[in-house]
Amino acid sequence: VQPHFEQEAELGNLWTPFLTKLFSKIQGMKNAVPKNDKKRRKQLADEVAKLEAELEQKHKEELKQLKEASPEQNKTDSIADGVANIELEGVEQQIQHHRISKAQKRRDKKAALEKEREERIAEAEIQNLTGARHLESQKLASLLAARQLEIKQIPSDGHCMYRAIEDQLKDHQNSWTVATLRNQTAKYMQSHFDDFLPFLTNPNTGDMYSREEFEKYCDDVANTAAWGGQLELRALSHILQTPIEVVQMDSPPIVVGEEYSGKPITLVYMRHAYGLGEHYNSVKVLTDAATENSS
Repeated sequence: VQPHFEQEAELGNLWTPFLTKLFSKIQGMKNAVPKNDKKRRKQLADEVAKLEAELEQKHKEELKQLKEASPEQNKTDSIADGVANIELEGVEQQIQHHRISKAQKRRDKKAALEKEREERIAEAEIQNLTGARHLESQKLASLLAARQLEIKQIPSDGHCMYRAIEDQLKDHQNSWTVATLRNQTAKYMQSHFDDFLPFLTNPNTGDMYSREEFEKYCDDVANTAAWGGQLELRALSHILQTPIEVVQMDSPPIVVGEEYSGKPITLVYMRHAYGLGEHYNSVKVLTDAATENSS
């Protein structure tokens, strides 16, 4: 019996260092590949599978050689086969455990990010209900409802004041476009230079605009998405010969062009509508009032 035990021990001693070296090689290969490099990680998995296949083939060949060399070693072959399988299973289990752990970490990270996103959304909703934007919208809605009106949303694209006026002009049977309104505003301001120049100052120096700076300002009015304001409203009231009323939250409506008669164009001025700042909306007949009138 003693010779068999010596052969088993010798076979185990031969395989264990080899398997240890293989596992160390695999670990080194994994450590050399960045975690976020999916392509190299796949290549690594293929290389590990190739090493395992080569190890299995080598093991089969050595068993075959042992059996051919000595029938007395059949028991040793069986034991050696068991030892090698145990070692291989250990390597495979550790690799599989590593893969599962990585996948679980990714799932946990994704779940944590999703939870954080949901918390931010909930917090933003709470702020919206108590923030300046919500309060302004509520106050304006109340002011307009008293006049059987409600806000008509206009896109915030730099053209909002002109788009709101374009929308209002439809009720006046006027089909001027935003481009037309901008061009006419710029021309009017250029032809009434002295009426507008004193109200324009260089933001860097505080000095009144030069003639060149004023011309550049008018060119921006005509050809860019530069925001419109009080000066442009004044010019438009003269161009259209129509009063323009601006409803706002904290003060009475401002009317530009009071010298003109007729139904005014009504805009809504909002300070807190968007993160970029000021915004103009149009108005329309309150839905409930329109329904009652139609019935």
